[in-house]
Amino acid sequence: MTTPGFRPTHVVPQQGMPAWEAPDPARPTMPLDPLLPVRLVERRGDWGHVLCSNGWSAWVDGRYLVAVPQDPPLPDDTLAATADPRPLLGRTEQALARYLAAVEELAAGGLDGETFRRRTQGLRIGVVVDGESVWLYDPARCRWAYGDGTRLSTYAADDPPAAAQDDGPDVGHAPTRVVTPDGEAR
Repeated sequence: MTTPGFRPTHVVPQQGMPAWEAPDPARPTMPLDPLLPVRLVERRGDWGHVLCSNGWSAWVDGRYLVAVPQDPPLPDDTLAATADPRPLLGRTEQALARYLAAVEELAAGGLDGETFRRRTQGLRIGVVVDGESVWLYDPARCRWAYGDGTRLSTYAADDPPAAAQDDGPDVGHAPTRVVTPDGEAR
């Protein structure tokens, strides 16, 4: 049963996901069902505290939550720096240009195999473009991001969630407000 006035921000991935009583891997609880609508109410590093549509709450690896599409931004809205796909696209373009230059030099005989390996060592990019949708690998954050041309959101991450640290709010985003089912902020 869904709580009246519940508006999800995310859904659980198709395969479901593990959940914890607290942002601590030693305190597991029942896993969340696939595609369960949830509202992200708090973040602590990679951990996300979610309120489920039935009123139950749990901590999850917030990087794996699937964002529910929001209304598109109005024409005069500016993109948030963290959601703007252009910086990651620019870094991807630069990395691809570096790789292409090394391949060209190797093909022309200007590099040997070992020099090519050294020049491209640590270079990681990933791009899938399908119409308006794009998936970009962000090597700085070790995660894939999904974008629709206007904003990016985490799609998948390489590592499990890091242990939560209680040293204040994360830098780079506004504090999370807990909203009750009737819409009042606490």
